[in-house]
Amino acid sequence: MRANTTSEQLSFRQRIDLLREAKMKQTQEKWRTIGSMDLDDQAIIYPPAEELDVVETVSASGIVIRDGLWKKYRPQSNHPSGGFFGARASGENFRRLLEMHHPYIDANSSLAGAYYTNFMTYRDPHWNPDLDYSHLKPDQEKYQLDHGIGAVQHLCQDISIGLELGWGGLWDKIQHFKSVNLDDEAREFYAGLEQVIHGFQTWVRNHAEAAAQMAETEDNFQRKQNLLEIARINTKLITDPPETFREALQWMLWFQMGARMYNSSGSLGRIDLILWPYYEKDKQRGILSDEEAVYHLASFFVRDSCYVQLGGPQTADGADTTNALSYLVLDTMHQLKVPANIGVAVGEKVDPALLKRGVELIFEDQLGIPKFLGVDNTARGFTKMGFDPDLGRQRIYAGCHWVALPGREYSINDCIKINLAKVFEVAFDDVTAHDSTPDVAKLWAIFESHLKRNVTVLADSLDFHVRNMWRVFPELVVDLLSHGPIEKGRDASHCGVDFVNFGADATALATVADSFAAVELRVDREKRLTWMELAALLKNDWAGPEGERARRMMQTIPRYGGGDTRADKYADKIATLFTKLISEKPTPDGHTMIPGLFSWAAHVAMGQAVGATPNGRHTHEPLSHGPNPDPGFAKDGAPTALATSVARVQPGMGNTAPLQIELDYGFSNTPEDVAKVMQLIRTHFDLGGTQINMNIVDKKKLLEAHADPSRHPDLVVRVTGFSAYFSSLSPEFRQMVVDRVVG
Repeated sequence: MRANTTSEQLSFRQRIDLLREAKMKQTQEKWRTIGSMDLDDQAIIYPPAEELDVVETVSASGIVIRDGLWKKYRPQSNHPSGGFFGARASGENFRRLLEMHHPYIDANSSLAGAYYTNFMTYRDPHWNPDLDYSHLKPDQEKYQLDHGIGAVQHLCQDISIGLELGWGGLWDKIQHFKSVNLDDEAREFYAGLEQVIHGFQTWVRNHAEAAAQMAETEDNFQRKQNLLEIARINTKLITDPPETFREALQWMLWFQMGARMYNSSGSLGRIDLILWPYYEKDKQRGILSDEEAVYHLASFFVRDSCYVQLGGPQTADGADTTNALSYLVLDTMHQLKVPANIGVAVGEKVDPALLKRGVELIFEDQLGIPKFLGVDNTARGFTKMGFDPDLGRQRIYAGCHWVALPGREYSINDCIKINLAKVFEVAFDDVTAHDSTPDVAKLWAIFESHLKRNVTVLADSLDFHVRNMWRVFPELVVDLLSHGPIEKGRDASHCGVDFVNFGADATALATVADSFAAVELRVDREKRLTWMELAALLKNDWAGPEGERARRMMQTIPRYGGGDTRADKYADKIATLFTKLISEKPTPDGHTMIPGLFSWAAHVAMGQAVGATPNGRHTHEPLSHGPNPDPGFAKDGAPTALATSVARVQPGMGNTAPLQIELDYGFSNTPEDVAKVMQLIRTHFDLGGTQINMNIVDKKKLLEAHADPSRHPDLVVRVTGFSAYFSSLSPEFRQMVVDRVVG
């Protein structure tokens, strides 16, 4: 679309199209600069190439992350290691980053701002070496445990606090409690928070001034008025809280972008509930139409793919919160067509029309948007951990697969992963090395003992994290909008909030269930291999023609997902054991652990640490994904069998075990097809399911994009819990999606 002439006036829809075009151009520039991006599609942009260094880091799960490092900025160290640690240093360095940040104004957007660097990139080392946990490392490494020490974000703020107070009100709140809490920890904590607020205010002020300067030279009346309004709004928001729908979105965007920059946080909350008072007030005053509201929402979502929930219960009677904004958010994504992380609540009292509209968009747009949330089951499950039912209803979708109490719960969800395949490998090596008469019962007993050890090491690791993380890199940005940290002078990671409930996930369920079943059937029962022969085959990665024949024999057992198979029974048994071990008691320091089954995309990297497995998997290949059966587990009726199998293994304690499902584009988007998919979703949740990530894909188009990403640069898929441009993914991540589709 061509740019405005001096007199040209664009509709809201045309401006949304221009926003999408600009995002696509910026995304392609990122591909050319840093290559693949195996993460949430964040709306980060980059300064000119000459200002940028490309850096490569490895996440705790082994995922290689390439990012741009701004040459102009370098943090100031306060430690011989060259790193910076603690609240004051973290706040000071983040303030400097915000103050140096180039302003970004798109005159086609109603909101100011963009971000072009991630503060996490500059943290080197990420952990203070003086805080030693070498006593835990041998077992952490033995089991390839994602233990949570040093994990950041993955908790949800209560953004209503910021909307009520604004930056000026938050500053005043800090000053009040600073005079109450006088110990050394609180003093350093408040110093860090003050630096963060100063940084935000300067960042906002710089954008207000930039918008005003742009307006001076803008000839087009529509764009000029938009720029002047951006300048007015942001001048106000330097200190004052927002009053209108547009102002509220602008304030939220500053916070979301700042949280992304600080430590990649992407949670938001119930956007339809949060914005409802502003929307309703503006509608009553006659200053906001639905068309304009969608435009403002598009201006927000094009800059951040935050995690939001639409609809669902909150009050004591479980009444639904779905409102007109719920549908406008869906309409926004329908028009904008960029990656987003929108979750639609599905439950007994939730408006069924919301589910219907969500399914219609899955068909129409083929973006993997929205996902579907079994809110009744996650709420009920939380009560099994001993919590009040009202708290369960207040927990919301806020990340790839996880839920949290806004501003009240510290959880580092999705940062903790027990690699069941590695536990199995250690157990198998033990039984074959030390038992002259191994059998599958002994293998299970040893597997159980090693899994217990995993949970013990995890509990000790999490206690160490809580005792020390506040000294390393506190949650300063989220602390501002949480209940307790400012009042207590304590970081959220140091029990500053009401609840410490660690989400602990298990991965590779199908890999291990199928392996147990294959050993029982082919080795113990049929005697087609001896235990020592199988051990040698695994050690040599099924090498040679004989090895390949044995691999296929082991692979072709009735697998998990087949329905009442031995592998299904092992999957149930493993999930039950894991759930019991995680939830039966708190950590030694008294912190709760809540079980879930989810791998994110870490099963790709985790597979690199695991040799060949008895289910026929090769050395270093990816492990099974989340709680799903492996692709190809069923020849007929796979969607129903998949939904049933994943529902059976739910831990059911308040966290999720998401169903990942791909449906063929052959569905024709008729009312009958929409009804069939709605019934599939309801059935899964009726059986106990907690969350559904769904793609409806054109297989031919997907394979074309996999072979040549440039052919379909705007193809969006739900990778796991997150949504991304398919072409932005690495070949390994693209293959993961293709395997699920091709089966």
